[in-house]
Amino acid sequence: MNKRNRFWILILIGVGIIVLLMMISSAISLGEKLRTLHPYVEYGFYALYTILVYFLIINPVRIILFAPTFSITTTMEENNQKRTQVYKRVAKNIIENNVLTTEEATTLNNSFKDKEELRVALNNVFNTAIKKEIRNIIIRNATTVMISTAISQNGKLDMFTVLSVNLKMIKEIVLKCGFRPSYARLGKLSLNVVGTALVAETLEGLDFNDIFPQSTVNFFADIPLMKPIASSILQGISNALLTLRIGFITRRYLFSDVKDATKTAIRREAIKESMQTLPVVMKDVVSFIPNRIIKLFTKKPEPVKEEAL
Repeated sequence: MNKRNRFWILILIGVGIIVLLMMISSAISLGEKLRTLHPYVEYGFYALYTILVYFLIINPVRIILFAPTFSITTTMEENNQKRTQVYKRVAKNIIENNVLTTEEATTLNNSFKDKEELRVALNNVFNTAIKKEIRNIIIRNATTVMISTAISQNGKLDMFTVLSVNLKMIKEIVLKCGFRPSYARLGKLSLNVVGTALVAETLEGLDFNDIFPQSTVNFFADIPLMKPIASSILQGISNALLTLRIGFITRRYLFSDVKDATKTAIRREAIKESMQTLPVVMKDVVSFIPNRIIKLFTKKPEPVKEEAL
C-alpha cells in the first residue's frame, strides 16, 4: 500500500470517527430528554437508534469499502491477468444487479472469453445503461432529501437525513457500477458528505428576509404562512442541490479514474450538472405530494373474478 492510499485511509477513518461521535452526541442529547418519561423509554430509544445507525450509516459504508475498485495502478497494470480478473468481477456484479436488458447481459457474459472484448463491452455498458441508471438514482435521492428536510424543520434531523441519504446514494451507485472509487477519492467524497450534512444542520435558521430583496419580502408579508413555507422550501432545495452535487461528483470519480480530470474541473462540471438537474427534482417533488394524497383517498380496484364455466 503506497503512502497516498495510506493517507486517505487515515482520512476515511478520521471522518468515520467524527461521524460516529456526532451520532453518539445526538443520541445522548435526545436520550437524556426521554429519561424524564421513563428509563426504559431511553433504553428503547438507544436500541432503536443503534439499529438505524447500523442500517443507514455503517452498512452502506461497509458495502462501499468492500466493493472492487478501478484505479490508475490497476488499469495500467502490466499483469493483464490481474486486470482481467477485476473486469470480470465488475461485470459479474453488474449482471447480478439486473440493470441490463437480457440482450446486454448476454453480450457482456459472452465477452468473458476475450479480455479486450470484455473491456469494450464494459465500456459500452457504462456509457449507456449504467450512466442512465446512476442519473435516476441521483435524482431519486435528491428528491427524498428535498422533501424530508423541507418538512422536518429540525437541524439535527436534517443532518442525519442528509448523511444517511447521501451514503445510501453512493452505495446504490457503487452497486450499480459494480465497483467503487479509489481510496483517495472515497476520502474526498467522505469529506463532501460530512460537509453537506453539517450545512444541512445550519440551514435550519435560514432567514427568508436575508435571501430575497425587500420588495419580495413585502409582497409575501401579506400572505399568511408564506414566509415560513418559503423558508422550508428553500432549505429543501439547498439540500437537494448539495445532494445532486455529491451524486455527480461520485459518478465522475467512477467514470474518470483513467482520465486527466482535475479536481476543479470535476467540481465545476458537477455543479453545472446539478443546476441543470435541479428543475427535474423540483418537478418530481411537486408531483410526488399530490399523487400521494390522491392514493390515500383512492379505493383500490377489486380483482376481477373469473366466472366459473
